[in-house]
Amino acid sequence: MEFRAGCVIRYLIFSSFVASGYGVTFSSLHKTLVLSASSPKGHVLTAGEDELIITWAFNETFPKGIDSTYKTIKVKLCYAPVSQKNRPWRKTVDDLNKDKTCQHKIVERPYTPSNNSFTWRIERDVPSATFFVRAYALDSQQVQVAYGQNTDATKVTDLFHVEAITGRHKSIDVASICFSAFSIVSLVGFFYMEKRKAKVVQDK
Repeated sequence: MEFRAGCVIRYLIFSSFVASGYGVTFSSLHKTLVLSASSPKGHVLTAGEDELIITWAFNETFPKGIDSTYKTIKVKLCYAPVSQKNRPWRKTVDDLNKDKTCQHKIVERPYTPSNNSFTWRIERDVPSATFFVRAYALDSQQVQVAYGQNTDATKVTDLFHVEAITGRHKSIDVASICFSAFSIVSLVGFFYMEKRKAKVVQDK
């Protein structure tokens, strides 16, 4: 018991030292949150239409009390490596102040260790890309102290591909097709009538 309590104290001191002295690095964080993300539509989703159901909780395999500094949970949508390649504006950096992996905020809530769930409709401005979901636990100073994500460490499992909206509604496309068809029929009719008039004139 004393050993476990000592580990908790050392962990908290180390986390505070890292955060205050050198800024937060992702590699310094423990994955103490269990997070899942799913959708009734599967793994190919449409921005502005489909939803993600996200749940998270404290991983109880960690020592009790290690989450005593957790005050806020911030959930984000993050780019998977396949959608970061040759895109420096999405680059992963260990220094979280410079990291560009997770650019899309999903939700921010006060920390509770269990029974957390949120249904998020993918926002219309999300671009076409492959994503995963990550949650950060923040302390009272809004500094990241832990995390959880729905994918593995290499970020290749349980990913979601989002298709961006085109900016045009289906009804507009249907109307455009109908208008084009009407224009063609009208043009054919016009030439037919002109040809018929010309023939009448010749017969006279």
